Formats: sequence, structure tokens, C-alpha cells
Amino acid sequence: MTERRLGQNGIVQPLLTDLYQITMAYAYWKSGKTKDYSVFDLFFRKNPFQGEFTIFAGLEECLKFLEKFHYSISDIEYLKQTLPPNIEEEFYEFLSTVSAKDVTLYAIAEGSVAFPRVPLMRVEGPLIIVQLLETTLLTLVNYASLMATNAARYRMAAGNMKLFEFGLRRAQGPDGGLSASKYSYIGGFDGTSNVLAGKLFNIPVKGTHAHAYITSFNGFTDLRNTMLQPKQEGESRDLLQLALSWRSNLIPTFKVVASEASDGELAALISFAIAFPDGFMALVDTYDVKRYSCRMTHATSVWPVTLPNTQSHNEYRSGLLNFCSVALALNDLGYRAIGIRLDSGDLAYLSNVARQLFNEISEKYDIPWFEDLMIMASNDINEETILSLNEQGHKINCFGIGTHLVTCQRQPALGCVYKLVELNGQPRIKLSQDVAKVTMPGRKDAYRLYSESGHALVDLLQRSTEPPPDINEKVLCRHPFIESKRAYVIPSRVEKLLTVYWKDGAICQALPNLQQIKERVQTSLKTLRPDIKRNLNPTPFKVAVSDCLYTFLHDLWLENAPIGELS
Repeated sequence: MTERRLGQNGIVQPLLTDLYQITMAYAYWKSGKTKDYSVFDLFFRKNPFQGEFTIFAGLEECLKFLEKFHYSISDIEYLKQTLPPNIEEEFYEFLSTVSAKDVTLYAIAEGSVAFPRVPLMRVEGPLIIVQLLETTLLTLVNYASLMATNAARYRMAAGNMKLFEFGLRRAQGPDGGLSASKYSYIGGFDGTSNVLAGKLFNIPVKGTHAHAYITSFNGFTDLRNTMLQPKQEGESRDLLQLALSWRSNLIPTFKVVASEASDGELAALISFAIAFPDGFMALVDTYDVKRYSCRMTHATSVWPVTLPNTQSHNEYRSGLLNFCSVALALNDLGYRAIGIRLDSGDLAYLSNVARQLFNEISEKYDIPWFEDLMIMASNDINEETILSLNEQGHKINCFGIGTHLVTCQRQPALGCVYKLVELNGQPRIKLSQDVAKVTMPGRKDAYRLYSESGHALVDLLQRSTEPPPDINEKVLCRHPFIESKRAYVIPSRVEKLLTVYWKDGAICQALPNLQQIKERVQTSLKTLRPDIKRNLNPTPFKVAVSDCLYTFLHDLWLENAPIGELS
């Protein structure tokens, strides 16, 4: 796959921020704090989707933002109209000179698994500038990481099955749709229906057709052309007549009568196959050909009820019969159909029926590849649907997933935060009655400690002044807030998580492409034990602090916490 890199998204600019960042910047400037040097941590407090891991994504976009961070003349003019009139002209002159050249950004590698409290980024530099970066960095990381994590969970549920993102029409606007396509691919999806995402990010693009295409044909008279040239050589042949001949032959196999198959549907499939003989993938659930109903009485009410699986049963009487007729006609001309898409009904049942029919046809007519035709399922698929289908023994080998994937319906936000932890070399701590919201003060480094088996054991936070943990040396790992929770770890491997990516006004690391980030996601996930990744009641991954950081944290906590008075 050819590497393709883009410039910064046009809407990602300094004014893509909250107003209070600008007002704080003015207050800092007014207070003479332009030279103050700050350290901020960007992290999250809880893993999403009731899971125990998160995939970090969005780093490249953050670095592009730093490259272009500058207030334009029109930005300054807009701020003059928006902010109170008493703000000095000198402040606007200061803003016009602002850039990220004095900022240093450390981050974990994009595509890595990450855990609560461990900084995804550490951002250092002049207080005013680093404060102005907050909202934009958060918006670039929050959704990207949430989306990549959601996609990774679908990938784990689906195993080796193909996964395609079909969510553009349901995404939160065009930019949300593009981000969803990009970060679902990073998380493990095989492609997208989003054509612009395919162009911009070099993601494989896949698609079939909609029900509207089928219903646009009433019958064979709607066909303007029925002739198709064989793939290798020879004169064009009438695909409609070939398909009708095959449909007559298949009726005993399908145990139906000819009147149950829709001629309009067959005409549509013929038309589509002539347009795409090498890419014939058909939607087969458009028509419920024959309704079965009964009358049920409840109190004084009477209403018709559709029997279970009736729709699925009738779908294969028409859609599958017509598809197989066209697929076999194409085979006569040297083409191989790709498969079918199921968008409604009992997906487990339908997929088994379809696979059984494909196997029978393959054996009866000695066409080995026919039994391996793709069966794609769509229809509001979510993670639980895939797991349930797995339990039912389905025969689906590809999922097209839209709404639940791109909108992250199980959890709509990750909740990353951006907290000041050091100013002018002095630690800063945010206290709260909610212990989960107490920040880890000071400039810190993060290390991942591994066992002999290669599994990650614990993420360890420690002060940047401490030496890194040594391989095969005992390390005391402590819970940051519970004194009695502590354990010794003897790591077989130590990985430093935070690497400098931006310094002196330039990106200082070679950035991986999308395919490399995608591979990192899978490699990183393999370092986690299965019980941490399981869907139901996963084991929490441990995040610990060094003994030095534990003491430092609690001493600072006591120093800053007010002392109550009883009366």
C-alpha cells in the first residue's frame, strides 16, 4: 500500500478551542506570567466500553496542529470583536507572535494500549502557550482514541472475519465520518465505504448496492441490455437467459415454486452483474415474497402476527435463488461472484441456510469456489451482536458495521483531561473529595514492566528525577492511594512509554503510516493477558507508582489539604 500523508485538517486551527482558553491567556499575560514554564499531563481516568484497555490515537494530528499553530490576521480581528473592549492592543500583538516553537511534547506511541492515569502526552513549555493548546489537543485525542478502541473491540469479537466500516451516513457530521473511517481502520477494520476516506488515507474502499437499486426494477422489460462478453474470449451471450435457465434448474434445490422468486429482483441483479461481472456482490433481502400470518386473540384484540424466521425463510426463496442463478450464469462466462449481503432477518439462520445452499451447489455442479462465497451481514451490528452470533454458530465471514461503531453508542466520549502538574519547577496538585480526580503532581515518566512470558504486568509512574527500573531487579510498585496495596515486580523487560515527539519547533521522530499504526495496535494488544481483554468482567490492568512518587504525592496532598476544625 502506497504511503500517503496529508497536511493539517483545515478546521484544526488555534480558534478551534474554548473561549476560556483565550480569556485565561489574557489573564496570564495581564499577570506577567508570560515567562512561566509549565508541565501539563493529558490522560484519562477510566477505560471506555466497560473494558480494561484503551488504544491511543490522534498523535499525528496533534503534531500537525503544533506545526501550524499561529493566529492569523483574521483570527486576531475576530478576537478583537469577541473579547471585551478593554483588552489592550499589546495583548493582540503578543498573540500574533505566538507559536509552538518553545513547546516540548512527549507521548506514547500512537496505536499503543494505554491505561487510566498514565499520561498519553506530557506537554511542556510557556504556560500561556501550553494552556492555549489544551482544548484542541483534547478534541484530537478523545474521539480518535475512543474510535480506535471501539474498532479494536469489534476486531477481537470478530476474530479473523472481514470488517468494513459503513457508518458515514450515521456519523456526527462529515469530519466525524472521516475520523471514524480513519481510526476504525487503525483499530483493525479492513476497509470503509467512505470514498473520500479511501482517497485521503489510502484505506481500501468497499461497497455493494442499496435496496433502492433492486426496487428500481419492476421486471425484465426494464433491462436495456442483457448481453455480456465472456471473461476470456468469445462472443457476448445473453446473461438473462443463462440466469433464467439456471433458476429453473435450481428450483428443486431451493424447494420453491417459480412464482415465489421476484423477476424485478432478478432483473436488478442481472443489470448489476453486467456492470460489475468481476465484483458481483448482491443484497438479497429486499423482498419478503410470501407472507405467512395467523390470527391471535388477546383479550378483545385481534391482530396478524408474523411467525419467527418467516422473513428470513422467504428472503432466501427469492434473493438467494436469484443471486445463485446470476452467479452461476456469470460462472458460465468465466467470472466469479464475490458473495451476498444480508441486511435484515435472523442473520445466524440466514447465513447457515445460504452456506448450506452454496455447499450443495458447489458439490452438485462441481464448482469448488462456490462454497466459499462471501456472506456479509450488516443491519445495526454491534459488539454484542457479533458475540451472540458467534454463540449461535453463524456462517458469516464479513461484517459491515455502521451506527454503533462510528457513534460509539455504548460510550460517546472517552473523557481525556489536561491537567497542570508543574509550574516553574514546583509541583502542582489538584485535590478533590473524589479520589479518582486527584492529580499526580510533578514531571513524571511512565514505564511498562513485562513478565518472562512477554505479557505486560504493570504500568509504573515515577518522578522524572528517578532512575528507570532495571531489568531483573526488584521494583516496588504501589497503588497511588491505598497504602496497603503494593507488590514487588521483577521485570524481564522494561519499556519507556513517553518519547519526545516535538521539540524546538519541529517533529523529532519518524512518524508511522496508518498501516504501521494498525499493526502496532494488534502487536500491543497481544502483550495483554486474555483475561484483561475479555468482554465480560475483564481483569483490571494495574497502574502503579514508585515508592518515591507515592511519598511525594501524599506529602504534597497533606501540605495542600485544608485542616478541618470541629466545634
